[in-house]
Amino acid sequence: MEVFLPIAQVFVNPIEILFLSALVGILSGLFGVGGGFLMTPFLIFLGVPPAYAVANEANNILATSVSGSTTHWLKNTLDYKMGFMIVIGGSIGTALGIYTFSYFKGIGKIDTVISLAYMYILAIIGTLMLVESLGEIDKAKKNVIERKKLHVHYWIHGLPFRMRFPKSKLYESIFTPIIIGLAVGFIAAIMGIGGAFILVPAMIYIIKMPTRLVPGTSLFVTIFVSVIVTFLHSFNYGSIDLMLVVMLVVGSIVGVQVGQKLGERIDSSGLKALLAILLLIVGIAIAYDTFFAEEIQKNISKVASADLNFFSKFIQEFSKDMPFFYGLFSIMFAVCLGIGAAFIRRGLSNLRKKYLSKPAK
Repeated sequence: MEVFLPIAQVFVNPIEILFLSALVGILSGLFGVGGGFLMTPFLIFLGVPPAYAVANEANNILATSVSGSTTHWLKNTLDYKMGFMIVIGGSIGTALGIYTFSYFKGIGKIDTVISLAYMYILAIIGTLMLVESLGEIDKAKKNVIERKKLHVHYWIHGLPFRMRFPKSKLYESIFTPIIIGLAVGFIAAIMGIGGAFILVPAMIYIIKMPTRLVPGTSLFVTIFVSVIVTFLHSFNYGSIDLMLVVMLVVGSIVGVQVGQKLGERIDSSGLKALLAILLLIVGIAIAYDTFFAEEIQKNISKVASADLNFFSKFIQEFSKDMPFFYGLFSIMFAVCLGIGAAFIRRGLSNLRKKYLSKPAK
């Protein structure tokens, strides 16, 4: 069974999309990493043009980030002040990223740029993650307790204009989170990812934020970056396909819940090594497809407007005739899905505690 995507103009198998997005969601919930750097290549392998894969995965990340951030808001594990400082840099970085995206799209090289970016990013992340996980496994076997330095200072800590962040109990230069946000926003705009693989380590090791505040603040930042990326891609290129977004969001949100539950019960050191190997395999596959595989002409099926169903025809016309409002609608659609998922999850959790966790008499 295949479904036609009216904006991307390709046929996809919804079962494959749901399965892969759920799988990536499980990995995201299990390891606390964003799934964009895996899901976007998967979409490309399934035949979705890279420019559309980037834009729609950014919209998916918006929905899942809203869901996760709402949960952390309810738990009061967010540093809004630090988050807004990172968002300022993220907004600038996103604008620069979209400009770069537009330049390479204009000269017809955007697909190659996206493929190369993923090839290098996956190779670097996969290698670092593999080395770290193998080190953790080796230390666990030898029962080694490593003494870490409490304070490591980098050049970025010497920047001026310091500000107090009461929630995180930090006294930090405003330029530190802004520079980090700029890098995250630039990468998010080009690659359609949330940037958590950069943001989370930077918040822990450079900004020195308390670990309990990092996930919620990271998701809070990702919301704003993803909103900008989604709107600009939708307004400039009309590349958001709501039918694809629905499939991605449903699979991702369900997968994240499963992954978080699994993460509470199992040791993830060995699984982290397997994830690293998976990233390297995907990176190698992208490299092969980019440099060695024969040029494959995608069968982009131009379906006549008369052959489309009402919903597909409506999406096409809405995107083409009112790109500004279509962009806003795409954002609100993802936000509503994310908030709804968060409150459903909280409701189910409360029901489980009420009926399945009764104290023994």
